[in-house]
Amino acid sequence: MILAVTLGGVSFLLAIIWGGVFVRLLRHFGIGKKIRIEGPQSHFTKMGTPTMGGILILASVLVVTMVAHGVLILRQQEIAEAVVIPLVIMVAFGVLGAVDDWSGVRGRRQQEGEGLFARTKFIWQILIATAAAALLHWRLGLRGVAVPTILTQLNIGILYVPVAVFIIVASSNAVNIIDGLDSLAGLISVTAFCAYGMIAVFQDQEYLARFCFIVAGACFAFLWYNAHPAQVFMGDTGSLALGATLGVVALLSGQWLLLPIIAIVPVAGVLSVILQVSYFKLTGGKRIFKMAPIQHHFELLGWSETQVVQRFWIIGLLGAITGFALALV
Repeated sequence: MILAVTLGGVSFLLAIIWGGVFVRLLRHFGIGKKIRIEGPQSHFTKMGTPTMGGILILASVLVVTMVAHGVLILRQQEIAEAVVIPLVIMVAFGVLGAVDDWSGVRGRRQQEGEGLFARTKFIWQILIATAAAALLHWRLGLRGVAVPTILTQLNIGILYVPVAVFIIVASSNAVNIIDGLDSLAGLISVTAFCAYGMIAVFQDQEYLARFCFIVAGACFAFLWYNAHPAQVFMGDTGSLALGATLGVVALLSGQWLLLPIIAIVPVAGVLSVILQVSYFKLTGGKRIFKMAPIQHHFELLGWSETQVVQRFWIIGLLGAITGFALALV
């Protein structure tokens, strides 16, 4: 536990040290966010704020993880795979997100603030998630799920693979959906990774715990620059990577049934979009929410951006505490 928290602190300090220079470089090269016209009008003031800040998180996690576990990885010890697999998935989804962000800034659809086409991005998410699920199932032999109050994991066999693919893709998109308000995605991600880090500690998954706290430390450093008013946005580079990695961590812990509780805010964001779109189609144009995802609904009700973020974070913190408690039952 002490080493895990220490590594988280190192990750935080590393990201803080070079974060300021990184933000200035993004601003210098004009890697600025385009604001979609259908979003809340109050967000137009964010136009031009540097994006792709997720690189700050990914780079710090990559460096600290490789330095801390380099010897184990070189020796090809199986225990290191609990670190290597989520790290590789984080980088893969981060690259996908970076391509999406870059397309929105410099691509053919930059005027609309759009990146890759949704179908293209989704196909790549499925492909990467399938590779991850295959590694988890056939390389690590994972095929079970922990259920509160039941002492042994339930074996679901080959069904583990499609379930894992769904969890990774859904988690990636869920964190992406709640991104858009200063600090919201970062705070929710920190909370969720700390929760799974603590679960890993109590399950004696030492290396998974280390990885979780390394990610949390990097996210804390990002929040230093993303606090309202944000100096930088994480973009899809960060949100897709953090969401997918959270899904992998949940699968590695075996406690993936608790993910909707620990990540209650991203889940609520996804559900609000599904409900909004479905109701709109069924009723011929009527809406349940003033705007989806749900965080924008509360903005349009008159809540300030800071109020939305703080209140959603409180809910996310309660969800993380509840999920952690259920994991110990």
